[in-house]
Formats: sequence, structure tokens, C-alpha cells
Amino acid sequence: MPTERIIMGIDPGTTVMGYGVIKITDRTPELVVMGVIELKKYANHYLKLQKIFERVTQIISVYLPDEIAVESPFFGKNVQSMLKLGRAQGVAIAAALSRDVPIREYAPRKIKQMITGQGEASKEQVAGMLKSMFAIKELPKDLDATDGLAAAVCHFYCTTSVMEQIAAATPAAKKTTKKAPSSWEKFVAQNPGKVKR
Repeated sequence: MPTERIIMGIDPGTTVMGYGVIKITDRTPELVVMGVIELKKYANHYLKLQKIFERVTQIISVYLPDEIAVESPFFGKNVQSMLKLGRAQGVAIAAALSRDVPIREYAPRKIKQMITGQGEASKEQVAGMLKSMFAIKELPKDLDATDGLAAAVCHFYCTTSVMEQIAAATPAAKKTTKKAPSSWEKFVAQNPGKVKR
């Protein structure tokens, strides 16, 4: 199991897109950066998509994440908004794919559940938990940044136990793990110095 890895989280949006990057060293997450990609000034939807691709690619180039976690769009009543949000998510995913970075999607409810223990938690509750976890002095003005960070942390929680199981199953790990004796007689035979006669 690698002792160090970098995870980038993305909260897609067509007005503001949040992102966060964490570094994992020996199973301990550390905040590297979080922020937002501002898209309000671009009136043209296709220009927004171009800017998303450019900025996500740039962030990947700077922080070199090993994995990227993306929040999947929630199902709302406004079909047009969902379509635009899905496009924004798709472009962010395409940017990651263009750099050969593995991607995992997480539902908003799953991310909230992993961070706060409640699938219906508010943005403020998620931000509050992350503030405490990383000892952040001041939360960003736009909580889309903490939503992006939350996606990265969710991925860390969801993959850490899996990676530990894989590491434990490797030949090197098996060599260091001593098999427990199946009976008292075998224990005595394996540990003669531990038994008083």
C-alpha cells in the first residue's frame, strides 16, 4: 500500500465549481488546497465548459493527484439545470481522463454521510466538520470549496479500508503474519519456552 497519495475532489457547477486537494501520508489526511472556479462572468454555456476543462486540467498539472473524486449530480425538478450540471461534471471528468487520473463518483448523500454521519446534512454542517478535521482557521466565503474538499475526504474514507485489505493480502504481508496454531498441542510445540512444566 502506498504510504503517500494525493486525492482531488470536485463539486461540479456551472456558476461555481468547488475543488479540494488532500495529501494522505500513512493514513493521515492533510489539507493541501481548496478553492472555487468562478464561472459567473461567462454568459455563454459552452465557454463555461471550456473554462472548466482548462482550470481542472491546470489544477491537475499543479497538484498531480493520484485519484479524483467527483460529486455526481443530484436529481432535481429542473431538467435544464440538471442537463447543464451533468455537462459540467462530464467536462471535469474528461479533463481528468485526459491526464489519465482514475475517477470515482459519489452521490451527494453519500458524501454528506461520510463527513457528518447524516445524509441530509447542510453545506454548513459539512463545512463545520471539515473545519474541525483540518483545523481550518477561517472557512471560505463560498462553501462550494468545502463541498469539493468533502468529495476528496469521502473518497479517502471509502478507499482506505479497501486498500488496507489489499495490502494485507499481498505476499509480503502474509510472510509477516504468523498463523495462529489450531490446537493447544501445536501451540506448545511452537512455543516451548512459554509453557511452564
